[in-house]
Amino acid sequence: MKDHCDRDGAAALMERIRDYWAARGRTARLYMSEQAFDPAMRSRRVDIRSDMVNGMPQRQGAAAGRGVRGGA
Repeated sequence: MKDHCDRDGAAALMERIRDYWAARGRTARLYMSEQAFDPAMRSRRVDIRSDMVNGMPQRQGAAAGRGVRGGA
């Protein structure tokens, strides 16, 4: 079983997610976030964060700003 919680595993998983959405014409904005030591895992972990909502990348371009609270 692969470890997706270490730096190499998180980077590989992040690449797979980007490739998945790129193949569908979308851009997923992802980044890694290193966390502190986790006693339950007995190691540090690396989380993957994104701007996705309900598992979908956000729209880009002119349509992206529509429906946003506080917008003009």
